Amino acid sequence: MHTKKLNQSIVDRISELLESSSIDRVLAEIEEFHPEDVAELLERLDLEQAKALLYALPEERAAEVIVELDEEVRASLLQEYSGKELAQEVIENLDSDDAADIISELPQEKIHEVLQSLEDPDQAREIADLLNYAEDTAGSIMAKELVKVNASWKLMRCLREMRRQAEKVDQVHAIYVVDDDDRLLGTLSLKKLLTTSTKTPVSEVYDRKIIKVTTDTHVEEVARLMRKYDLVVIPVVDHEGRLMGRITFDDVMDVMKEEAERDYQMASGLAQDVESADSIFALSKARLPWLLIGMLGGVISSRVVDFFDISQYPEMAAFMPLIAATGGNVGVQSAALVVQSLANDSFNESILQKLLKDLGVGLVTALVCASLMFAVTAALGKPFNLSITVSIALVSVIVFAAMFGTLVPLTLNKLKIDPAVATGPFVTTTNDVIGLFIYFSVAKLIM
Repeated sequence: MHTKKLNQSIVDRISELLESSSIDRVLAEIEEFHPEDVAELLERLDLEQAKALLYALPEERAAEVIVELDEEVRASLLQEYSGKELAQEVIENLDSDDAADIISELPQEKIHEVLQSLEDPDQAREIADLLNYAEDTAGSIMAKELVKVNASWKLMRCLREMRRQAEKVDQVHAIYVVDDDDRLLGTLSLKKLLTTSTKTPVSEVYDRKIIKVTTDTHVEEVARLMRKYDLVVIPVVDHEGRLMGRITFDDVMDVMKEEAERDYQMASGLAQDVESADSIFALSKARLPWLLIGMLGGVISSRVVDFFDISQYPEMAAFMPLIAATGGNVGVQSAALVVQSLANDSFNESILQKLLKDLGVGLVTALVCASLMFAVTAALGKPFNLSITVSIALVSVIVFAAMFGTLVPLTLNKLKIDPAVATGPFVTTTNDVIGLFIYFSVAKLIM
């Protein structure tokens, strides 16, 4: 199985084969495709052709592909499946975490139908258990399939039990050691298992140093721990320390990718999770809230201009875009750095220390920009009073924007609000208004 870069000619050829009902030729052509590539192909075909191809795939292959599909495309393709078909043809061929993800997208009545149609009651119970955990927690993305051994066992028994358990696990990343109450004690390395006498008790050779998370740990913290300690898999325990499941790095990265997309959309001024393929109404609804806030900022900015009566200083109008744009850019830069450090858990300063540092950075950049602007206005033959006004206003606006862009995400973080919202239009709109106010206030004092 290998990856395949899909181009339009491949998609068109597959589409033509499906149109002529040459399904066997299609299956032969995509036999070596990775499941993600088959999923991409289905997303680029029209709905009826995608359905025909999906239904023609072997059950296990189809299940792997369904996991990789875009959520909306998956919902459209699975509409034709009955609860029993979903259970037997899809869910029974998936690990518990992937199965829970797909089932959670179904209507409530269909969820019950699917769970009741599963032939393995243990699998149904495990999936139902996963569905009870809050979204974006370790419990909601963990898989129940794992290999565990008891600390009191001899290594010979471990080998027998591991062979039995491994049948349900696609990849064995770790061997967990538990006590009689299923509490996680540590891990057993494969090297120890292979190089130690089979009569040795597990308790004498397992590693007691282990990094773990609880079922209610947020996925961002799970990702941080896995990145920090370079982990491929991490065990999940309940608050009594009992082993509940495990999370692999690819599972947590899928969730973090979705969160990053949501954060980026918030930073861009989109009020909800949308995609370019969504309807005109959905896209408009997502964009309008922040656009309306931006319009409100524009109205306030115009009132600032009216308040200071720009007709008295008509030459200042040429530099209004410069003041507003510079303040907005500096504010977004400061906010982006803070949000990034908070997301990476690398923010290790007090708020006061961070504000003082940004005050210094703001002053340095402000003085450079103001000096350059003074030279430009002087070279253009502008009056001295206007040149000095623009320069002083730039210094004030840049310093304020740097401090404001830093303070807003830090404050939101303290209030347990996602600081990614701070890098959006809120910072730029506020800096536009304040920047113009500072500009005209300086002009009133000097000119």
